[in-house]
Amino acid sequence: MPDAAALPLEDPRPPRKLYRSGDGRWLGGVARGLAGHLGLPVVWVRLAFVGLFMANGLGALLYAAFWFFVPLGVGGVGDHKPASLVGTETSPEGRRRLVARKPDKGQMVALLLMVIVSMVFLGSVNLTNTAKAYLVPVVLVAAGVALVWRQADNARRARWVEVGGRRRTLTLLRAAVGVLLVTAGVSAIFVMQVSAAHLGAVLEAALAVLVGITLLAGPYLVRVTQDLSEERLMRIRAQERAEVAAHVHDSVLHTLTLIQRNADNAGEVRRLARAQERDLRTWLYKPEGTGKDEADEPDTVAEAVRRNAAEVEDKHGVPIEVVVVGDCPLDDRTTAQMQAAREAMVNAAKYGGEGGAVQVYAEVEGRRVFVSVRDRGPGFDLDSIPADRMGVRESIIGRMERNGGTARLRPVPDGGTEVELEMERAEKTA
Repeated sequence: MPDAAALPLEDPRPPRKLYRSGDGRWLGGVARGLAGHLGLPVVWVRLAFVGLFMANGLGALLYAAFWFFVPLGVGGVGDHKPASLVGTETSPEGRRRLVARKPDKGQMVALLLMVIVSMVFLGSVNLTNTAKAYLVPVVLVAAGVALVWRQADNARRARWVEVGGRRRTLTLLRAAVGVLLVTAGVSAIFVMQVSAAHLGAVLEAALAVLVGITLLAGPYLVRVTQDLSEERLMRIRAQERAEVAAHVHDSVLHTLTLIQRNADNAGEVRRLARAQERDLRTWLYKPEGTGKDEADEPDTVAEAVRRNAAEVEDKHGVPIEVVVVGDCPLDDRTTAQMQAAREAMVNAAKYGGEGGAVQVYAEVEGRRVFVSVRDRGPGFDLDSIPADRMGVRESIIGRMERNGGTARLRPVPDGGTEVELEMERAEKTA
C-alpha cells in the first residue's frame, strides 16, 4: 500500500463564483451568467425564467433579485472575471491616476422591479389582514437595507477611490434614499403598533440614539477612513515603483549595457540612446486601458509617421527628427502616403544620412495631409536616374499619383533633397 504522505497534494480549486454576463445580454445578463455557471444552454435558463413568471410572477422576482445581488462580470458565457470598478488613466500632463469606472445603472432598475414584483407576488398570496397591513412597511425596509448594503459593497470594492463630485453626490443620494426607505418602513410599523400620536416621540428617541452612536463611533470611523486612504496611497506608490523598476531593468539597463559594449562606435551609441529615449517617452505618456498592443498597426497619421521614422532610424542608424502638427485617422489614401513617406525616409537615410539628421515634417490641415522628408546629403537629379531604377518613380511618385496625391522632389539650397508628399483624405462613407 503506497504511503499516503508521499502522494502529492493537489491544489484546491478556487470556488466558482456567479457573475452576470456583460456580453450578449438581453436585459441584465442573469440568464447568460447562470448558464455559464451551471454549464447549461442559455435558452434553457431563459425558458425556466419564463415558466416561473407564469407562477404569480415568481420568475420576475427571482430575475430581479439575481440582477440586483449578483455582480456584473466581463465577457460572455462562462466568464468568471468580475468587472472592476477601478481603472487607470493618464492625465494630459502624463501623470497616472486612478478613476472609478461607470457603474451598472441597471441595478437600480432591478431594485425597483424587485420591490414592485414582491408586493404583487405577496399580495396574491392568501394572507391575513394583519399580515397584509405589514406588507408595505416590510418591503420598504427590505428595499432600503438592500440599497444601503449594496452601496457599501460597491464602495468597498472600489477601494475608497477618490472620484468626481458628481459620483460622490450620486453615492450619497443612494445612501440617503436607502435610509429614508428604512425610516419610512420602521415608522409605519411603529404607527401600526401604537398610534400616530406617539410617532413624534418615537422619532425623537430614535434620533437621540443615532446622535449618541455617531458621537461615540464618529472618531473611530474617521480614523478607519484615514487609515484606508493612507493604505491606498501607499499601495499605489508601491505599484508605481514596481512598474518603474521593472521597466528600468528590462529596457534602460539593457541599453546601458549595449552602450558600454559599443563605446567606440559613436553612431551606434547615438542610435541606442535615441531608441531608448523614444521608448521611455512612449512608456511615460502612453494612455493606459486602450487595449492596443505596441505591435499593432498604427491607426492615425501621427502614429504612422513616428513608427516609420523609428523603424528606419533603428535599421539604418541615422537620426530622424520628427515634427507632427495635427492628426487624423488613416484611410486608404493616407496609408499609401505613409508608405511613400517611409520609402522617402529610407532613401534619405541611405544616401543622405552622412550629412546629418533627416528631418520629417507632417501636417494635417482640414482634408489635406502634407509630409516633408529632408536630408543633408549630396542631392540627386531625378532625370539622371536610369529608367530601370523604379524605386523613387514607383514607390514614391507612382504610389502617390495612383491614389490621387502628388509628390515633388526638389533640391535644398544648403545641400540635400526634400521630398514633399501631399494627399487629400478619402471621403467619409456612411
